Amino acid sequence: MNGMESKETLEDILTAGRKRVEVTEGELDTAKERRDDVGAALKKAFPGSRVYVNGSVAHGDALTPLTDVDLGVVVPDPDGEYGPGKKGPTSLMEKAARVLREELRPKYGDLRVEHEGRKRSILIKFNEPVSERAEDFTADVIVAIDNPDDVGLFIPRYTGWDRADPEAHTRMVKKAITDTKVSYAHVVRLLKQWNRAHGKSLCSWNIKALALACITGQTTQLQGLLTWFNHAIAELEKGETKDPAGVAPKPIKVNEDMTLKQVVQVLKDAREVLKEANGLGQDGYDVLAADALARFFNDAVMLPRQDQGAVRRETAERFTKRQGVGVPAVGVGAGAGRERVNAASWAP
Repeated sequence: MNGMESKETLEDILTAGRKRVEVTEGELDTAKERRDDVGAALKKAFPGSRVYVNGSVAHGDALTPLTDVDLGVVVPDPDGEYGPGKKGPTSLMEKAARVLREELRPKYGDLRVEHEGRKRSILIKFNEPVSERAEDFTADVIVAIDNPDDVGLFIPRYTGWDRADPEAHTRMVKKAITDTKVSYAHVVRLLKQWNRAHGKSLCSWNIKALALACITGQTTQLQGLLTWFNHAIAELEKGETKDPAGVAPKPIKVNEDMTLKQVVQVLKDAREVLKEANGLGQDGYDVLAADALARFFNDAVMLPRQDQGAVRRETAERFTKRQGVGVPAVGVGAGAGRERVNAASWAP
């Protein structure tokens, strides 16, 4: 195995790393209890309403430390008082915030409920994390109404409304997980971890929306990652990601501190390191492949770098073999004849 004592494949390494960063049962149980309590308070505020869940906990791709949960309440509007050109969401949000404070404080004490000046959601700060590694735990609460004339909901946008369909998003994600025999959730979790360690150029929903279009069957994690990067780069070069439910009129925004072109370049750089790891693994250079994979994720807790002495020995071995067959020595790229990949920026 070219100096590598472990016989782990790259897929084994990815699985071990993914399990290190996935949310714990304790975190999930506590988060769901708090989410259920928030939902019960919302139903008390708005009799006849329905509560939906959304986000990483609902979608099954949460990371540790878990810091938030997402849910919404769809408020009945039998008289058609609310919506575009009618009443805005302010009074509904004020009522929800007041009842949330009244209902939750006896159990959770010094929590804060904020709604003024916020774009879409009511923010609940529990002032008590569900993980020792997190500073706090929050809940984002959307107060919505049904769109009486079309699919989806109207959700707040400051004092007005936007169209969206978060309930459809959750159905789509759950279907993708079932259709791919959980491959979708595994790949998304790995992508979210990579994104978290590299400046969060994309929001989690953008990652998942892009994955809905390309992770459509059972796949290995490594192939799923490569498939996603190829698809995401091609799509983002055309423009921002459209709502996969076809309801929201505006596309999903990338990181506000980056241009779309810069985001695409981040993805291209990442893909090269991932291709390097894949190529090295295919060529039998297991230490170099595992080390490249660790550089790709750039998280020593998830995937520590390989012993650098072993890396140097395998690099020398590869160099010698490449020289022996008359192929120019061009570094530690993805295989014989491949060009060197400049991956220094991915080192911890």
